[in-house]
Amino acid sequence: MTRTIRTLYNTLARTRGARFLSLGIAYAILMTLALWVSYLLRFDFRVPPSFGRALAQSLWWLLLLKLTALVAFGQFEDSLSYFSTPDLKRLFGVGVVSSATIMLVYKAWGVAIAPPRGVILIDLQVSVSILCAGRLALRFLREQVLAPHTRPSRLARRVGIIGAGDTGAALVREAFAKRWLGVRPIAFFDDYRGEHSRVHGIPVWGPPERLLDPKMGMRLDEVVIAIPSASGSRFREIVKILQEAHMPFRTVPSMAQLATGKVSVSSLRPVNIDDLLGREVVRIETNNIRDMIEGRAVLVTGAGGSIGSELCRQIATFNPRTLLLVERSEAALFPIEQELAGQGLVTVPLVADIMDARRMENIFSRFRPHAVFHAAAHKHVPMMESQPAEAIRNNIFGTARVAELAYQYNAERFLLVSTDKAINPTSVMGATKRMAEIFVQAMQTRDRATMKFTAVRFGNVLGSSGSVAPIFTRQIAAGGPVKVTHPDVTRYFMTIPEAVSLVLQSAARAEGGEIFVLDMGKPVKILDLAKQMIELSGLKPHKDIAIEFTGLRPGEKLYEELSHSEESVTTTHHPKIRRLVCDPLPYFSAQAIVNELAESLLIERTNPDETKLLLKKIIPEYVPEMKVPLWDGAMAKSGVVEAAVPAA
Repeated sequence: MTRTIRTLYNTLARTRGARFLSLGIAYAILMTLALWVSYLLRFDFRVPPSFGRALAQSLWWLLLLKLTALVAFGQFEDSLSYFSTPDLKRLFGVGVVSSATIMLVYKAWGVAIAPPRGVILIDLQVSVSILCAGRLALRFLREQVLAPHTRPSRLARRVGIIGAGDTGAALVREAFAKRWLGVRPIAFFDDYRGEHSRVHGIPVWGPPERLLDPKMGMRLDEVVIAIPSASGSRFREIVKILQEAHMPFRTVPSMAQLATGKVSVSSLRPVNIDDLLGREVVRIETNNIRDMIEGRAVLVTGAGGSIGSELCRQIATFNPRTLLLVERSEAALFPIEQELAGQGLVTVPLVADIMDARRMENIFSRFRPHAVFHAAAHKHVPMMESQPAEAIRNNIFGTARVAELAYQYNAERFLLVSTDKAINPTSVMGATKRMAEIFVQAMQTRDRATMKFTAVRFGNVLGSSGSVAPIFTRQIAAGGPVKVTHPDVTRYFMTIPEAVSLVLQSAARAEGGEIFVLDMGKPVKILDLAKQMIELSGLKPHKDIAIEFTGLRPGEKLYEELSHSEESVTTTHHPKIRRLVCDPLPYFSAQAIVNELAESLLIERTNPDETKLLLKKIIPEYVPEMKVPLWDGAMAKSGVVEAAVPAA
């Protein structure tokens, strides 16, 4: 029987003519029923024969009017088995338009042609109610009868839901509609709803702390945290409660993920460190970004990296004419190119090294990008300490080359992705990024004032390549120890989507020559981060997983800074973006420095320490960490290695 109904349903849904005819007949029957019920209610179920005859005579034009209204409001095109608030509004519109028109006819010609006023008003309510009931019946038919796997699993998990707001309610609706998910909501826990209230029939038992009450006597297989907008501190408290209650738990996608529409609340996932940090959802002014990107050619260097690939994803949502993906690693470029390929966007994957002058000039001359986002860089601090020449070539010379090409081929904007490690740098990576900033600011002093060169600084990005979080995850999975450099080391953290959203916002608002710094919130102790990640794994720090202190690595700081002493910090239109303004170096001076640095690297066979000294001449605030004391040049040239000693 179910198979026959499903076949008939699918046939009517796919054949336009059959669908239109069947819906017309069904609507006509429902509207006739609504009119007759309205007469019965108006006349206390004893309709005078004269009014019955009048209805029979006027029924043809009443049905024609209502069917026309249904067509106008899209009720012959909608997927009728899906019913929600927007559909209710449209059905109410059908009723209001129909009843208002009938009332005008009544005022003009009276009951000889139109129903009485009381019948018209009652019909408005009855017809809308009947149409809604029909749509709900179709939805029930689709979800509970026609859909595959409609029988609830015997192994359905008894689930408690923390958060009785919109997200929690949506999760319950999906659980009821998609019983094959194997989720059976049992109870809500909420800070703001009192006990004895219900949401979709599910009782609210009070705040999450009730889960620690041994008298509650509720057998739950799992708890779902459905509060994506909760602060990090409250989220950590809830996680701690669930851990103390020895309760398995998951959470719903973040607000940023839900906003994209790519995932639903039923896409449950484990709680991760991003949730505990509780970064607020970034709100950006999309109109400015759209004006910068839509219908234009946009180039992203380092497109296969953590930041570069997210830049490509977010830029793609603003419909550029062409999105150019420049990346020297074919393996890194392929995944993001494949991800974007299915979006109907013109993406051009370009395997290229920014240091390859001929290749890069060919790209710029061929595609002439309007906006350039330069994310390609060597960024791993300890690795660059032992090979500073490579950091200089990629981070300084590469940036200079791309910026010069952007200028030469009349790009409108150039944005450098920088780092907070460029502030009073103690590492080669930080010093080279600071020089890259200086060069980009100097480009703004050239004669073409219409171009906008700018840089954006931000701190550590969770989940990026080399980030501490995935390193800790691997160490925990291996059974420990989790290695922390220093018990007091702190870092600023952002999520990748948050950082990239603010980068785009900064680029859209740039006036040229400034450096933007993103609000990274409060610094986080790496030791606390390690403990929280161990606890999220269901283990106990120092007991199940050891924590080992290894000492600061070469070039690392105990804490990061936000600005130089010579930089003036001003606010911007966006609460999470600040502008740093300082006097830029003239272009020809910056160019001379880069040329001199290039000649030094080519002529001299410098060891790492001597290369760092070259950087210090350029960046006075740079405090390099040397492998040999500075005062003993003979030791440096002989290659004798001693304990790391900061430069005086």
